[in-house]
Amino acid sequence: MVAKVSIGVPVYNVEEYLRRCLNSISEQTFTDFEVIMVDDGSTDNSFSICQEYVAKDSRFKLIHQENKGLAGARNTCIKNMHGEFITWIDSDDKVKPDYLEKLLQVQVETGAQIINCIYYGIKDGIEYYYDYTPVYPDLKKIELSRRDVLRTVLLDKYKIIALWGNLVDSKLYKGWLCSQGVTFEDVDNKFKLYLKTNKVVLVPEQLYGYRQRNSSIMKAATRKKKFSEELELTKNLMHFIEKYAYYMEVANIDVEEEHLHILEFIDVFFNSYRVDMIENEEDKQRYFKYINRYKEKLKRYWNMCGE
Repeated sequence: MVAKVSIGVPVYNVEEYLRRCLNSISEQTFTDFEVIMVDDGSTDNSFSICQEYVAKDSRFKLIHQENKGLAGARNTCIKNMHGEFITWIDSDDKVKPDYLEKLLQVQVETGAQIINCIYYGIKDGIEYYYDYTPVYPDLKKIELSRRDVLRTVLLDKYKIIALWGNLVDSKLYKGWLCSQGVTFEDVDNKFKLYLKTNKVVLVPEQLYGYRQRNSSIMKAATRKKKFSEELELTKNLMHFIEKYAYYMEVANIDVEEEHLHILEFIDVFFNSYRVDMIENEEDKQRYFKYINRYKEKLKRYWNMCGE
């Protein structure tokens, strides 16, 4: 019998947090789900912990593979999911007991193919709940059309760009693969789901617990760096920008307006935010020049040289 929801859990060297994650799944008030755990070549005790849950709960399924990275683990999850809806829970995170129940309830009420909640923070064993009123002023549900949600992608206006923390109609994942070998696999891939959706609903309830670790990808992305290190991250993000622009052009979604939107994003994100991640002033100036050359290249490609 096919489960209503497939939960994807990529696993890699998280023995310290894994039981908390899997317990939060097994304690869900909505119970018609399957859990696809993909152990991505862990070298600690993570695989054995996953085996414990397989042994005591038939809803948990475990796949082991040689290390392919987070995106590679997600792709293996996708190939083995059979539910009507898909959600991701990272193996060092956890969710509230009514996480699935509330997202499914909103799906029934709205008919949306993507339903996002918001997250609270976990650091050093302490939970932190954020003030989201600047983003969700009245803390009520927001419904967005396909076009509206695509316009939020670049600056992540509603804090929903992560692949986790949402419920998605599994039909949207048909033909979808997570790009491997990129630093930000969330931003690089989630927007592709928006291109096929009927609408997206945002639920401003903090149902997903995001753990902040010193060894995490995001932690590494926000520390001070040398020019060469920051340039590598920037090139990954430029790859995303070009892919995003291509998809918008193929979908014929306000192409000229979108080009202006991308150039604005480059100014805000690279020239105002990422540059502050660089350690010394000389390297910052080199970075400014690099970004401005990149902007000019895009404008030439888009025949915007006169603007």
